Amino acid sequence: MNSFSINGKSLLSHFPAVCLLLAVGWMGYTVHQEDFYSLLLCMGISFGAYYWICFREEHDHRSIRFYCGLGILLRLSLLFVLPLLSDDIYRFVWDGRLINQGINPFEQLPSYYIEQGGPPGLDQALFDQLNSPEYFTIYPPICQAIFATACRLFPTDVGGASMVMKAVLIAMEIGSIYLISRLLTAYRLPAQNVLFYALNPLMIIEISGNLHFEGAMVFFLVLTLWLLWREAWMGSAVAMALSIASKLLPLLFLPLLLRFLGWKKSIQYYLITGLIVSLLFLPLLSGSFLDNFGNSLDLYFRKFEFNASLYYVLRWLGYQLRGYNLIALLGPALALIVFSSILWLSFRREKEAMTLPHYLLFAISIYLLCATTVHPWYVSLPVVLCCFTHFRYPILWSALIGLTYVNYSYETYVENLWVVAIEYSLVLGFFLWEWRTKSMETS
Repeated sequence: MNSFSINGKSLLSHFPAVCLLLAVGWMGYTVHQEDFYSLLLCMGISFGAYYWICFREEHDHRSIRFYCGLGILLRLSLLFVLPLLSDDIYRFVWDGRLINQGINPFEQLPSYYIEQGGPPGLDQALFDQLNSPEYFTIYPPICQAIFATACRLFPTDVGGASMVMKAVLIAMEIGSIYLISRLLTAYRLPAQNVLFYALNPLMIIEISGNLHFEGAMVFFLVLTLWLLWREAWMGSAVAMALSIASKLLPLLFLPLLLRFLGWKKSIQYYLITGLIVSLLFLPLLSGSFLDNFGNSLDLYFRKFEFNASLYYVLRWLGYQLRGYNLIALLGPALALIVFSSILWLSFRREKEAMTLPHYLLFAISIYLLCATTVHPWYVSLPVVLCCFTHFRYPILWSALIGLTYVNYSYETYVENLWVVAIEYSLVLGFFLWEWRTKSMETS
């Protein structure tokens, strides 16, 4: 009887882990963009299990290792399936095949190669799979190197190339989980905070399942923080450069290092970072690179719209005042607000000093609240940074932002602004509650 009770308790204690494993697996292998209600069910079950494991269970070192292992297993389980919620893989393969034939992917639009009867592998079938064939590629050199490697190993097989890219990202995710654990020990924070990232269903699905290279950016950024803590600031500058060369977003964080390194070290840090980034971009430079890459970035800020918050409010005001969409003005204006806010964070004085991850979390949150486009995988940085702070609003954000997939479930794509309003109302409300609670605790 006692043995039955013990075994029963053991089975019950692993029930959330089983739910998480099944829900993430089902989502990764069967749920497509348009299958919103299946996605909603899987997300609901997986985030319910995630919440229980992270916030309701008590953990020791053994259970933390077990759940980190589960997070790694969940990522590995998605290795052999093509991304179902994203079609970016086809642009990755397009760019990789170009590079392997000695062609700079930033030189021409994809349509150019179709019209000219382009090189082998760049055919109409692959072109028809591209989601933005009218835009120049925007993926930085670390991504391009991974694309080229995958396509060199599997020159004609999209599935094989996808597997190689996933293997690289999963290896980086494992590295991120390890470094987060080490940093939590260094910062004297609860070791179980690593589970916020290791088990987060959105992170697992979007990075390891849907091949978003925020995983590379996160790995190199966490490595940056680890090397900074060890006072290996030159190595940290190299890691920061690699993070920027994976996704450009970490450029936002450079001004914040002034308050932690001082002017002299910061200038040296910036010089090393700038040199490494320049060297990484060097193989892709050409006469038209700056124009084409710059045009893609300009279009991102002036044309693309998805799941925005402050921008949608200002857009509505623009319609009321001018009668048309002011995105061409609002995009750059909001970018200026982000830049000014980060400079203010860099030089402000506060009664109680905060750690660097706090400032990085505020900086990326400000950026996302001012952005015209916020896809679900964009919250990867807030989620990983919240592991090192007392704020948990990024976790709520990661649970809610998946609701934006409802836009793909309609017969014709349309953005459901009620979902956007609910998402940001709850996230901002929870942030204000956390901020007020923390202020009361420290007053």
